[in-house]
Amino acid sequence: MTASGFSTLFLTALALTLGLRLWLAHRQSRHVGAHRPAVPAAFADRISLESHQTAADYTQARLKVGTFELLVETGLLLGLTLGGGLQWLHTTCANWFESGGLWHGVAFLSAISLVSFMVGLPFSIWRTFVTEAKFGFNKTSPTTFVLDLVKGSMVAIIIGLPVMAVVLWMMRATGPNWWLWVWAFWLSFNMLVMVLYPIVIAPIFNKFSPLAEGDLKQRIEALLARCGFRSSGLFVMDGSKRSAHGNAYFTGFGAAKRIVFFDTLIEKLAPEEVEAVLAHELGHFKLKHLWQRVAVMALMSLAVLGLLGWLMTQDWFFAGLGMSATGDAAALALVLFALPVFTFPLTPLTSLWSRRHEFQADAYAARHARAEDLVSALVKLYRDNAGTLTPDPLYSAFYDSHPPAPIRVARLRAA
Repeated sequence: MTASGFSTLFLTALALTLGLRLWLAHRQSRHVGAHRPAVPAAFADRISLESHQTAADYTQARLKVGTFELLVETGLLLGLTLGGGLQWLHTTCANWFESGGLWHGVAFLSAISLVSFMVGLPFSIWRTFVTEAKFGFNKTSPTTFVLDLVKGSMVAIIIGLPVMAVVLWMMRATGPNWWLWVWAFWLSFNMLVMVLYPIVIAPIFNKFSPLAEGDLKQRIEALLARCGFRSSGLFVMDGSKRSAHGNAYFTGFGAAKRIVFFDTLIEKLAPEEVEAVLAHELGHFKLKHLWQRVAVMALMSLAVLGLLGWLMTQDWFFAGLGMSATGDAAALALVLFALPVFTFPLTPLTSLWSRRHEFQADAYAARHARAEDLVSALVKLYRDNAGTLTPDPLYSAFYDSHPPAPIRVARLRAA
């Protein structure tokens, strides 16, 4: 492979990926718009035409912002790689730190993160204060938004910089099999984060209060007993501080497992519906979906690190993406930028796997709670979160981690 040959291959893959993503977004917008005039028959008795049309408009508004962001991100990718941006950052950081040294690499990767953050920030602001606000979902004040940025930046610095430094040090100090050592460290770090996130990191951003005594708590505790599940507590998160969207999730593992409900979810759903939603989440746990995903993540990260180890020895890889400099930090940055361009066509496989897990968790919920309660909860969440009931099938196959509403509800009703 020559440098020019790899440049051509990269540009071709980028053009095909960009074209595919734009085509999918166009299909989604057209399909949702075409079904805007009427509520699907299966939901006509529960969702008003006004709510259905609001969901269609919300979906199209998000698509417009996402499409513009995609074009900007593509321009940034070209500017950083073939446009010489990464090489300029690499050279600039060498003015402050020893060229090729550990802290030069840390500064280089940090500079890339800062540039990406600054490019993405206007879109985050627009989504929060324009799109979400237009449809009544935004509850984030400018003060909260800025505080979140500051807190997130501090967490990234406190955790991210040491992790970055350890990875770069290991790439240099552990010999030809460095990628195995880095993989073991990365896997251990992710396991540690799973333990620490609910008790150390999440409370930095949100307030978590124990679930109040009452019918809901009694139902939840009875469900946990039926399913043989133990947790370190039931908590309500102040999600309404930022958004009107509702959700529930598990976090942590082992003794640190927590069940967290958004306060907006509890406000919108009846106790039996919350119980059914939790039964679905318990299904993910009991069916070991989390550990399956951890295992796949581990295998994928091992493959990526092995690929990185080989690419670091290929001069055409650096030159083909616009860098005259070589080395561990440069190779790591280039792989992180280039890999998604080549792997996007595989996205439907991960989405298909995720949707399979959702069907399995729904089936589990139907055995341990009333299926109709879960149907009722899902319909309310689709309505209140303005989720479209009529996604384009191909777009959904690429992007949706959850099955389309009509298919999911039909399966539950059959159960």
